[in-house]
Amino acid sequence: MNIMDFNVKKLAADAGTFLSRAVQFTEEKLGQAEKTELDAHLENLLSKAECTKIWTEKILKQTEVLLQPNPNARIEEFVYEKLDRKAPSRINNPELLGQYMIDAGTEFGPGTAYGNALIKCGETQKRIGTADRELIQTSALNFLTPLRNFIEGDYKTIAKERKLLQNKRLDLDAAKTRLKKAKAAETRASIWAEEVTKSEQELRITQSEFDRQAEITRLLLEGISSTHAHHLRCLNDFVEAQMTYYAQCYQYMLDLQKQLGSFPSNYHCNNNQTSVAPIPSASSNVAGSPALTSTSGLVMTSPSNLIDLKECSGSRKARVLYDYDAANSSELSLLADEVITVFSVVGMDSDWLMGERGNQKGRVPITYLELLN
Repeated sequence: MNIMDFNVKKLAADAGTFLSRAVQFTEEKLGQAEKTELDAHLENLLSKAECTKIWTEKILKQTEVLLQPNPNARIEEFVYEKLDRKAPSRINNPELLGQYMIDAGTEFGPGTAYGNALIKCGETQKRIGTADRELIQTSALNFLTPLRNFIEGDYKTIAKERKLLQNKRLDLDAAKTRLKKAKAAETRASIWAEEVTKSEQELRITQSEFDRQAEITRLLLEGISSTHAHHLRCLNDFVEAQMTYYAQCYQYMLDLQKQLGSFPSNYHCNNNQTSVAPIPSASSNVAGSPALTSTSGLVMTSPSNLIDLKECSGSRKARVLYDYDAANSSELSLLADEVITVFSVVGMDSDWLMGERGNQKGRVPITYLELLN
């Protein structure tokens, strides 16, 4: 029974305090009550903390979007994180593209120029996908986690103490208002003397509680500078992770470009409908060899073979090294490994021969051919 009485009294006291704060807050808004202002330093700290929280949330959210553009995947990762479980590994976009390219190149034939190029591009895309996965993991650990810890930890504590400070401030101003009213009534009736004494005591208590809470809040807010310093170190880690990622991607693409550069240049120009003939790779500059292997694994025609093709009298048989799509009606389309008849024509560009397959005839680039004995 005594416990029940205690709970009822506490509930009544809490309700009275809440009502008093509500009345004080309303009167302040209506300009009917005075308000104790916080000191300028504390106000600046509160403003700095609020600003830090707002921008940290924006940076955190946008970094998550940058690292994981798929909103469904972000939601799934969030759910697994809240459940304290590891999210299942999924293939990312560069890895998926790379696999498609490898599969397509395998079906078209690794021995064809296009198939070989697709496979090499696919392998590079998969390496970029691995680098992308490493960037996400490193950034999440060294950058996103500290920012999230501030929002969900430090700032929540600051917000809690700030709200408590606001309540103590309302209690203080409510006590000031009651003391002011009691003193005004005392001048008219002596019975209010006891009420004045009670109000003065209440004011001293609320002032002490307010000062104590203001100091606690100030100490927490002064830690924002340390938070900025910590976030700066995390930002440096994030920049370093990005730098490593982009450097890896650049190197991967540079290596791929060098490999594709060893392919016949006319292969790259087919879509542009150009009739300019390809120029042999510098890696094929070995005299006396009928065919050389480039860094990409493709067979290249040697200069001596090309000279034989141009200087041969009459027609000769030649094997086609790579697929070639005719750019116009004056050219002849070719299929890798087929054998055609070739011969030179007076006045024709030095990089071209006339090719003949049955009753089909047209210009063919000499770097796509290997002269047969």
